Amino acid sequence: MDKLKAMTVFVEIAESGSLTAAAEKLGRSLPAVVRLLAALEQQLQVRLFNRTTRRIALTEEGRHYLQHCQKILCDIDEVEQSLVNDQVEPSGTITLTAPVRFGEMYVNPAIVKYLKQHPQIHINLLLLDRVVNMLEEGIDLAVRIAHIGDSSVIAKPLGNIRRVICASPELLKQHGVPQRPESFRDFPCILFSGFSSGNKWYFQNHKKRISVNIKGPYKCNQVSSSVESCVSGLGFGQFLSYQVMPWVKQGRLKIILSEYEPEPLPVSIVFHHSRLMPPRVRMFVDFLNAELRQALNTG
Repeated sequence: MDKLKAMTVFVEIAESGSLTAAAEKLGRSLPAVVRLLAALEQQLQVRLFNRTTRRIALTEEGRHYLQHCQKILCDIDEVEQSLVNDQVEPSGTITLTAPVRFGEMYVNPAIVKYLKQHPQIHINLLLLDRVVNMLEEGIDLAVRIAHIGDSSVIAKPLGNIRRVICASPELLKQHGVPQRPESFRDFPCILFSGFSSGNKWYFQNHKKRISVNIKGPYKCNQVSSSVESCVSGLGFGQFLSYQVMPWVKQGRLKIILSEYEPEPLPVSIVFHHSRLMPPRVRMFVDFLNAELRQALNTG
């Protein structure tokens, strides 16, 4: 049995959610796909899928094996594509998405730099504060600030983003600096609904999670307006660190209670490795990975 071929078939079944769909994508007959899966399970001596007449679902062993198979196949693809990248000038269109503020601050400058180096490339950047279905919406890659729970995608880690509490110097002078998370129950807060419902803040103390119900005069679903209201002294705010860092550097906001910050959120470039990634996309992923890593380390 060709192990790499069997792993490729297994990954496609898992990502497609169907033996028939996997067979169609791979250009193989359904019996051939079934035989390869059966041979793989026989060799591993584990069941990778639970199968009924209507659905197919990964077993716990299957989910574990899938993660390793995806990485192995992705690594092989990267090595092969790297041999091509040095010889081919990229051309064509790349579509990617990123959170609005992060995209404006970090992704867009990287794109401008890349397009100046590769004039035959066209990039379509979608700045959206929502998780998109990449396959359905025709997106090649995404920058996401979250834990990635989707086993059908590959996440290339870039770094971590802090979740911080901040306030204007004027507000701190008026109310004082809160000493504990529970203090925010009695202080005016900016209810930014970019964090869940916006009515609850989360903290961490020695790995213990603390939730605090908050209230305030202003609630908004857009980060720019929420940050501006915080800068103006309307209330305390909880934001991702990059969203407020320009005002922190100017001294217009101060970060407080950093010892109670919840665990940082990972930043990743996400893509579907099951597609045969074109060289233009592979080259851009490598470039964007380097640019964003540097920006996060220096920002």
